[in-house]
Amino acid sequence: MHKTSILILDDEPIVSKRLQPSLEKKGYEVETFTESLAALRRLRERDFDIVISDLKMEGLSGMEILTEVKQRSPRTEVIVITGFATMETAKESFQKGVLDFLAKPFKIGEIIEVIQRAEKKQQAVDQRG
Repeated sequence: MHKTSILILDDEPIVSKRLQPSLEKKGYEVETFTESLAALRRLRERDFDIVISDLKMEGLSGMEILTEVKQRSPRTEVIVITGFATMETAKESFQKGVLDFLAKPFKIGEIIEVIQRAEKKQQAVDQRG
């Protein structure tokens, strides 16, 4: 059975420390990064089913990561998490193809719901071929 692969990128290590164990317990394959360039290198090596990314980081922004992910792998769903949620950034994210936009602090349950929605969307696309 296919294990959903998730890449988490957030410059605050606490985010990955909170998310990774919870998601792995649910059966997801999770890789975490605190630096956008390292995450980008990994994204160029392999495709992930889901990318969860912060927006505001040193180096590349979450928007730049989002653009790169969608160009390389249109099937990959992107979930944005941010402490700086504005209508403008939310709108820009959705225009670039983000599945959902969560403001920090969020609950683990909220992100799991969005991940499950991403999986359902991908399964529907896969079935259509």
